Amino acid sequence: MSKIVTKSIKMPDGAEITIETGKLAKQADGSVVVRMGNTMLLATVVSATEAKEDTDFLPLSVDYQEKFASSGKIPGGFLKREGKLSDHEVLISRLVDRALRPLFPDDYHADTQVMISMISHDENVMPDSLAALAASAALSVSDIPFNGPISEVRVIKYEGEFLVNPNKEKAKAAELDIIVAADLKNIMMVEGEMKEVSEADLLEAMKVAHDAIKLQCQAQIELAQEVGSTQKREYSHEKSDPELWAKMESELYDKLYAVVSKQTADKSVRSNDVKAIKEAFVESLPEDHEYDSFLISQYFKKLHKRAARTFVLNERKRLDGRDFTEVRPITCEVDYLPSAHGSAVFTRGETQSLTSCTLGTKLDEQMIDGATESGYNKFILHYNFPGFSTGEVRPNRGPGRREVGHGNLAMRALKQVLPAEDTNPYTIRLVSDILESNGSSSMATVCAGSLALMDTGVKISAPVSGIAMGMISDAETGKYAILSDILGDEDHLGDMDFKVTGTAKGITACQMDIKVDGLSYQVLEEALEQAKQGRLHILNVMNEVISEPRADFKPHVPRSEKFNIPKDQIGAVIGPGGKVIQEIQKETGATINIEEVADSGVVTVFAVNKEAMQAAVKRIKAIVAVPEVGEVYEGKVKSIMPFGAFVEFMPGKDGLLHISEIKWERLEKMEGVLEVGEEVTVKLIGIDKKTGKFRLSRKVLLPKPEHKNEQN
Repeated sequence: MSKIVTKSIKMPDGAEITIETGKLAKQADGSVVVRMGNTMLLATVVSATEAKEDTDFLPLSVDYQEKFASSGKIPGGFLKREGKLSDHEVLISRLVDRALRPLFPDDYHADTQVMISMISHDENVMPDSLAALAASAALSVSDIPFNGPISEVRVIKYEGEFLVNPNKEKAKAAELDIIVAADLKNIMMVEGEMKEVSEADLLEAMKVAHDAIKLQCQAQIELAQEVGSTQKREYSHEKSDPELWAKMESELYDKLYAVVSKQTADKSVRSNDVKAIKEAFVESLPEDHEYDSFLISQYFKKLHKRAARTFVLNERKRLDGRDFTEVRPITCEVDYLPSAHGSAVFTRGETQSLTSCTLGTKLDEQMIDGATESGYNKFILHYNFPGFSTGEVRPNRGPGRREVGHGNLAMRALKQVLPAEDTNPYTIRLVSDILESNGSSSMATVCAGSLALMDTGVKISAPVSGIAMGMISDAETGKYAILSDILGDEDHLGDMDFKVTGTAKGITACQMDIKVDGLSYQVLEEALEQAKQGRLHILNVMNEVISEPRADFKPHVPRSEKFNIPKDQIGAVIGPGGKVIQEIQKETGATINIEEVADSGVVTVFAVNKEAMQAAVKRIKAIVAVPEVGEVYEGKVKSIMPFGAFVEFMPGKDGLLHISEIKWERLEKMEGVLEVGEEVTVKLIGIDKKTGKFRLSRKVLLPKPEHKNEQN
């Protein structure tokens, strides 16, 4: 029997997190159960003992899955079992992956799998903030080489106070909500959304998060020591050829430096120039050379990266000739697609997004059926990244994890400025198709999405822009360069990818990945300020095209109206067996949805045009209207009696038009006076307090004969 070891972590607010190892999944290289409240995560890690031949990267896979049984649910669908990861699970998997990946040794290339399963759920504990802690702890108790530990926490700003790992209710009401990953010394990853907060608030939230993470990292170190797993496995995953390296360094470095020094804005030109150097070198080798082609490629990439980074740091210039703070040329266009409800094309340098906006009914809402969340989503953003956007041939097999992550970031950036749900009757879908890509395509999606929303006429509170920041640094010299609006090459060659979105007032979302140790808060503050200036510049360019939502929708855009009716009137609108509501929908062509919410009924009317919508709304409001004494109504005779006629003066409401109230002249009988189905204008002159019956009059609306003046 293996030894069961448990460590406890006391959080600043008094909450307790426990990490247990040695009880479950003992055949994995490492496994732990992390528990907070009644939420429990099982994390396992397994890594192959050898790397596959000619592998120059870490084949790491991270899968986070929420078991439905953990919250007492049975999965929906025909199969009734957990299957493909949901977008929600993919996003949490990405959070963990991005935190772990930089901490593996650069020369470790064995297939490695991290699996995290939520096996018990507590509604008051959000599991995504515990997933990276569980994964890191499993690695810490294994013999897999890992330069951790790390952990992640959620930090929110709620009623002016920063809170760590809050409950779901407070997180939903927070003005700032971020997940931060870090080790004992450095912050490595940040992602979250905000309600137009300042750069200072975001930086302070990172510091609060780091303090809490240090406690969790220390507990993992103690756990590993107690388990006795501080000794990591030996490995040798990289080939080397010092002679080849020396030859390539002496022959190619200066040539590569010269190419990057050309500062051309066309990435295909840069790429072809670099490719030509490699091809010339290979062709110069004797036919019977014994150099490894894989090593040639590896050493060439290494030299190219060094040349590009050295050029930027020494010359204080960029690969495409821009200044560090300069944003690439921007063009914007709205209303590009004539049949879409709204559309925009946003082009920045060699990155381009074509985004469409579509308005739908409540029936178009996205149903969410998860272990921890059930309900409906009425704002959807999809991001597509086809192969042709980078000149590649790539099969179209649906969205991958990158597409899901980029779309989610843009969605979080824009949802902060949408109308409140109780005032917005529409389901909104944005689709960003990336037509060209050379860095910052997710930020192009934010900009194009903001433009498309305004072009549609969605009443957003303010336009939103986004920018991707990068950094190149040298730990030995202390030199660094913060780069605004990074290219794809600068992303691959650099040490940071920091995306920031916001309005003129403040930040709405961010996503940061840091690939080096020792990034100070001072540098982060500098990057945030530089990002702010870039965002505002982009926003000014966007505002020249469209700066606020259109006053009205386009003629072909469906119309919708949302209003409340008394709860006891819902049945009257629906009618027996749905007869009334079906009749209204058939005659007007509108779609009507009624929900019972608290003490009222929420009615949403959706129609293909304004006239149809207004006709349906008028019919419904007439049904639920409260009769008022003294008001005049257009009625229809329903039946005739010897003493008068019953007139339907409002839908479902009949009143008695007494024989004496039909004309000023005295009537002896009803024959020949009115006919069933005849339309008649009447005035409500009274309501019986005991029976609630309505008394109507027609004669009071007619001119009174002069000879009657004294008698009446």
